[in-house]
Amino acid sequence: MSIAEMEPVIGLRSKTGKRIGDDRIRLLEAVDLLGSISGAARAVGLTYKAAWDAIAALNNLAEHPLVVARTGGRVGGGAVLTEDGRRLLASMHWLQAELQRLSAASAARLDQQNLAGRDGFAPVLSWRFVMKTSARNMLRCKVVEVKRGPVSAEVILSVTDGIRLVAIITGESVASLGLEPGKEVFALIKSTFVLLAPEGQTGRTSARNVVPGTVARHVEGAVNSEIVLAIGGGKTIAAIITKESAETLGFKVGDRACALIKASHIILAVE
Repeated sequence: MSIAEMEPVIGLRSKTGKRIGDDRIRLLEAVDLLGSISGAARAVGLTYKAAWDAIAALNNLAEHPLVVARTGGRVGGGAVLTEDGRRLLASMHWLQAELQRLSAASAARLDQQNLAGRDGFAPVLSWRFVMKTSARNMLRCKVVEVKRGPVSAEVILSVTDGIRLVAIITGESVASLGLEPGKEVFALIKSTFVLLAPEGQTGRTSARNVVPGTVARHVEGAVNSEIVLAIGGGKTIAAIITKESAETLGFKVGDRACALIKASHIILAVE
């Protein structure tokens, strides 16, 4: 395959290093066109859960939500892109057109200089691998304060205007990550580490973080249930609990609840 026969694909990478690929851009385009997550999922060949999770991840990574729920109207509700979401799409479309133009010009130049190689790839080009994480929750945060101790340190994070998290990491990790007030970080939290309780009924707990929210989604499985809380600012936290616990708690969409997270269960990552 020659370079001229290849189609360039562009992805965006935030200044904190997280990539937004072409697959998620196509999902946003479908939401903008169809006005619902379910319709967009069918259009791009995803399950509803996969599409919902992808949009929740995008909203968690963005400074402001890219997609918000829309209630009422002729179709009885759905989803709509925010101004930030539309600006992102417009930027991607412009960049894609520019990339296509540059790619065509570059392919011609490479052929002229005989640099394309036997398989159409310039030998100096290489693929870049994108890191993925098993942590279900990845929240974009800003460091508010770092309280250093002899061995460990407390890092206070702002997730939204009204939500803060406290993470405990080693002093060595604080230094290696370069953590200081104002620095942007990602808080990684496995969904199995998130405990749930009805709002106002958390009682006495060893969990340092008690995050209030509204049940946005409840997916029942054969053994476990996934419950997603909307915590404001377009951000969500997902918890995996046993089916028995879910039945005992009896959470329904719209109920108020709290996510309980130990400070030691939060992993911090930077670019």
